[in-house]
Amino acid sequence: MFFPLAADLLVFVHFLFIIFVVAGGWLVLKWPRLMFLHLPAAMWGALIEFQGWICPLTPLEQHLRRAGGQSAYSGGFVQHYVEPIVYPAGLTREMQILFGIAVLAINLLAYGRLLIDRQRVKGRRE
Repeated sequence: MFFPLAADLLVFVHFLFIIFVVAGGWLVLKWPRLMFLHLPAAMWGALIEFQGWICPLTPLEQHLRRAGGQSAYSGGFVQHYVEPIVYPAGLTREMQILFGIAVLAINLLAYGRLLIDRQRVKGRRE
């Protein structure tokens, strides 16, 4: 009972982490100190996609499932959980690279906005 529940909780945390990686830059606009958590998370998320690696949370989840008597799946978190929701076909290496580029682009927009806002505030003070 514990292991399947722990695996499900880990999937939920993993999903929240992915959302944070992709959209956390917009939270930084509201809470700038969050940048110190978000930048490393976004870099890690993009690196995972660019390198084609499997996030370390995936093998942990699979271990918990096996320990709980469930069968583990092959591939990574994105392929198993996100792909069936978003993509009808298999995840390709090119799609992973596009995910990495999307993470960077979305967050560059957010951080660009943050810099523009800071420049405006600085300009008003002078």
